[in-house]
Amino acid sequence: MSDLNFINNKHLLWRAGFGIGISQVAEIRKLKRKDLLKELFTEDHSETIEYTTADIEPVDYEASKATAEMRNQIQKVNQKQNQELNLNFLQKMVSSKAQLQEKMAFFWHGHFATRINNPKFNKHQLNIIRKNALGNFKDLLFEVSKSPAMLNFLNNQQNKKGHPNENFAREVMELFTMGIGNYTETDIREAARAFTGWGYDKPGNFVERPKQHDDGTKTFLGKTGNFTGDDVLNIILEQKATARFITAKIYKFFVNEKADQNIITGLSENFYLSGYDIKKLMTEIFSSDWFYDQKNIGNRIKSPTELMVGMMRILPMSIQNPENLVVYQKLLGQTLLSPPNVSGWPSGKSWIDSSTLMLRLQIPQIWSGLRPLDLSPKEDDDVEMGMKSREALKKSFKNPNITIDWEKVEKVFSKKDCEDFLLSKPDQMNMNAVQNFSDKSIKINIINLMSTPEYQLM
Repeated sequence: MSDLNFINNKHLLWRAGFGIGISQVAEIRKLKRKDLLKELFTEDHSETIEYTTADIEPVDYEASKATAEMRNQIQKVNQKQNQELNLNFLQKMVSSKAQLQEKMAFFWHGHFATRINNPKFNKHQLNIIRKNALGNFKDLLFEVSKSPAMLNFLNNQQNKKGHPNENFAREVMELFTMGIGNYTETDIREAARAFTGWGYDKPGNFVERPKQHDDGTKTFLGKTGNFTGDDVLNIILEQKATARFITAKIYKFFVNEKADQNIITGLSENFYLSGYDIKKLMTEIFSSDWFYDQKNIGNRIKSPTELMVGMMRILPMSIQNPENLVVYQKLLGQTLLSPPNVSGWPSGKSWIDSSTLMLRLQIPQIWSGLRPLDLSPKEDDDVEMGMKSREALKKSFKNPNITIDWEKVEKVFSKKDCEDFLLSKPDQMNMNAVQNFSDKSIKINIINLMSTPEYQLM
């Protein structure tokens, strides 16, 4: 197979997954695109993401009745369970053969962004997203919209007849489906009326409360009727603007942040006609020649999750204290299950500032045991990761105690140019600069390559 095939396969593995796994190094050059696509489009619904820490026995959660000790115990268990969900999701990205399913789940996790403390609700939401990641967008939208995590986060539990709460109605149109400019403030108010009565019971089951539902006539997106929440979602899906908004966001995430409007138009029309079939949309993207254009290769800055998971896939490692990987997520600005707001995480150059870039370049050395992690507060820390936050992290942090199987790595990369497998565009890398700081061993070459700005791109 040609070098072009190899370059394209690397590109596909990074965009439709989290990069080359150590077990793929030997075969990646010779794999045909159709075979690699078939492998990537594998789906695995056999295992849901769980936590292992036992639930606390049911108590009355009302603050007035729960003691301070009880509330503190509940908070600790919640934190532990959410941490386990975080790390189990991260590990799925690293080890699952269903790479595209996990990459799509990662995408939808940022698209349908929620941030709540209840681990049961978080687990439910996460598994809804993973189950529907490559399925039908309608099914995904309906299930997420009725999930306790979303209804809690966007206050629809408080959305009642006569006192509509517009939060969920606004965000479902602005961020989850159509995008700004395709609806009016009146549409938001009328949709909020339709969603009145949507909520959940104590265990987290979706409920429609008839006495709290506004059953009056509503006019929404040009249609008039006694609309329910289901009706509103269906009307939203009838809008071609919805297909275009979702397609454009997927294109910017998986292809290029500089949108090609002509390509997006064609993709979105097909997406709409397919009835919102996500797998068909992704197949069209990854099977198209334009996806492999030079302008689309190596043009995206890896998110913190993509950076960490990519390293964990190519470097076989055992991690004694995996809970401290969450500290790296916090320092780099992307903690799974905890997006900054309902808009999800930023992207592109937003991931890079003076503090995070330095840590990104140092992680390969830190994880390899060549230098410690510096958790000292810095003067230029931003508001979100201020001095107090860093001090708290410093107190709680224990070294993850990562052991990398360098013997296996040396064997796999023997007689290979490491840069070809680690970098999207190795021909643009000045290898003399890397090797000047190397003892010529594969281990140090890999560490040095991962410590370059070029490795931050995919």
